Amino acid sequence: MVTVFADIVCPFTHVGLRRLTERRDELGSTRPMLMNAWPLEWVNGEPLAPAKAQEEIEALRAAVAPDLFVGFDPATFPRTSVPALALASLAYTQDLTTGEAVSLAVRHALFEDGLDVSDPEVLSKIAAAHDLVARDADPEAVRAEYEEGQRRGVVGSPYFIVDGQGYFCPSLDIEHTDAGFSVRFDPEEFEALAQRAFGPIRSVDGGSEPPRA
Repeated sequence: MVTVFADIVCPFTHVGLRRLTERRDELGSTRPMLMNAWPLEWVNGEPLAPAKAQEEIEALRAAVAPDLFVGFDPATFPRTSVPALALASLAYTQDLTTGEAVSLAVRHALFEDGLDVSDPEVLSKIAAAHDLVARDADPEAVRAEYEEGQRRGVVGSPYFIVDGQGYFCPSLDIEHTDAGFSVRFDPEEFEALAQRAFGPIRSVDGGSEPPRA
């Protein structure tokens, strides 16, 4: 199991998940990811400001992800991610595939479609597309996931756990500079994580088994 602790409003998470799911498909794996809530508004004591999110997005688009964030709109950036995180948690009560699909869908709605994912109408449409009822989502599930992340030593968003090993914001080197953010993609670190998560398993005789499903 690949476990992720992250916030929906985190631009670095959106890039990481998109790239990792693309690489998973290339490797022929169907191994799911369990995405848990790590609300930055609770970690930092205040919501992520739209201006800061935009600054991070501009750095990401300039350096590593020119194809993403095409619909981002600071005017519709949510003041809270808890309702969307609660919907994702609800989706995981159905099955891992639905949970992952909804987790990715709310991020796509925010960053690619420019929608406010704290808006009940937006969440209702996402829920209905996956045979869920948005009003069934429980914010207490978000609290439980956040507390589990604290117990497991999560240090930020995104935080991946693969076979017991933790990785904070893997493959992206992020520096704060006088001009804002500097972001660099580390392809070797990314590939190491992808292989550990989705690549073939080494058997005891040194051969390879098929990719993990």
